[in-house]
Amino acid sequence: MMDDFFQYEPYSLNKTEKRGLLSPRIRELTAAHYKNCEEYRDILDAMGFRMEEGTEYDEIPFLPVSLFKKVPLKSIPDEDVFKVMTSSGTTGQAVSRIFLDRETSFLQQKVLAKIFSSFTGASRMPLLIIDCPSVIKDRTMFSARGAGILGFSIFGTKRIFALNDDMTLNMHAVREFAEKYQGQSVLLFGFTFIIWQHFYRELRKLPAGTLDLSNGILIHGGGWKKLASENISTEMFKKALLDTCGINSVHDYYGMAEQTGCIYMECEHGHLHASIFSDIITRRTEDFSKCDVGEKGILQVVSSIPQSYPGHSLLTEDEGVILGEDDCPCGRKGKYFKVFGRLKNAEIRGCSDTYAVRF
Repeated sequence: MMDDFFQYEPYSLNKTEKRGLLSPRIRELTAAHYKNCEEYRDILDAMGFRMEEGTEYDEIPFLPVSLFKKVPLKSIPDEDVFKVMTSSGTTGQAVSRIFLDRETSFLQQKVLAKIFSSFTGASRMPLLIIDCPSVIKDRTMFSARGAGILGFSIFGTKRIFALNDDMTLNMHAVREFAEKYQGQSVLLFGFTFIIWQHFYRELRKLPAGTLDLSNGILIHGGGWKKLASENISTEMFKKALLDTCGINSVHDYYGMAEQTGCIYMECEHGHLHASIFSDIITRRTEDFSKCDVGEKGILQVVSSIPQSYPGHSLLTEDEGVILGEDDCPCGRKGKYFKVFGRLKNAEIRGCSDTYAVRF
């Protein structure tokens, strides 16, 4: 059924149209995982859930995202495992293990490309990665952070790392990148805290105008907990980068290793958006009933991608609020929302939050 999704632009369907596309796909995935994953089948049986022809995607049971840290959930035989993704985790923490076959891995890349290109255009651009090269070489570090870098690298014609392996700023490489592609559109990617700590804070020591990246589009994500503790807002983050190097196109995104590919990109109005490939639901803490628009709750994420593991409907450890649907000033259809951060006592596991704890 995934071929049907690629006939449309990621933010082109209204609520009714999207539901007509997404519900059959989630029912299809639920049936497949029920058949092929014994642990998932036991959970649904214990709940007494029986899926019917008209069951909507928001009526299908969700799994708590933390379950992937405790149980190896997969719907494929061992010989079909192509790669294993791990979530970020501080030393001593359990990490999620996500089992991918080749088709699911391919779908992740295809959906990511479709979503990303709707914001930046189809053309690939020179890419400045605000991280160090070893993050994709050292297998002990290769988790959501390394996967994120590799995932976004496909959109770059050239790939330059802004940091040395000791996390110091490679100013020579950054300056050379800016000068070489002056006047051209360029792409920058990194994790929020790393950008702030090792890129912005080093650049602000230099005289104003030292580095011009005004032609850059910055994509960042991976958690705000560390910056929030320093009372740094998204507005302050964007202004700081504008003042130091001229970047005025900055897009945050929300995503997780447990549903790689289905990212929620931030539009020009500061709203995170659900594409046709996924959806966001907010649940009340006391009974997990659905929240109203504008009501804070626990975020549930629904994805059309996971075929090799039962990760198509997950309850996260994050709080957020749905701001509206089909009426964002940016013109994109679908739900748009805001994330407030982790639930109280939830583990710190965002990519850049984890880095902040470890280093």
